[in-house]
Amino acid sequence: MRRTTVMLATALLMAGAAQAHGVAHSRSTAVAVPLDQVRLMVFTKPVSTLYVGNPVIADITVIDKRHAFVLGKAFGTTNIIALDASGAEISNRTVVVSAAGGASTVTLQRGAGRVTYACAARNCEAAPALGDGKESYEAAMDQIQKHQDMLTKTATSQSQ
Repeated sequence: MRRTTVMLATALLMAGAAQAHGVAHSRSTAVAVPLDQVRLMVFTKPVSTLYVGNPVIADITVIDKRHAFVLGKAFGTTNIIALDASGAEISNRTVVVSAAGGASTVTLQRGAGRVTYACAARNCEAAPALGDGKESYEAAMDQIQKHQDMLTKTATSQSQ
């Protein structure tokens, strides 16, 4: 009984110390971003550096030292790490980009081949996942690349 109480007290002290330093642990919620939409991220401390794990999936635009917009660029999961001026981690948040309107994932298994789809009310789109067949992954990546090219072309023509 005493050992359990000591372990619980130690865990609470460690959690309090981490919270005092503004570190986001796995308890923090993921940032859910629909494809081609933005969500606001608010940080507990001023941020000096932001890093996106996979910039193909999500991008970030800094508003000020405590606020940033996260843009969903392609289906998938990545993370965003925020560091303060001394290089200490302020936040490490998971970002999940999915179809708008509460999509769900459907996996189609055909023998040894597998294809994963992100589905909304009336539409399913390929969303490659670990374990999917090479053809399905390549088709989805081609679709993502065409989408990125279209966005780049539109942005370039608007800036001229």
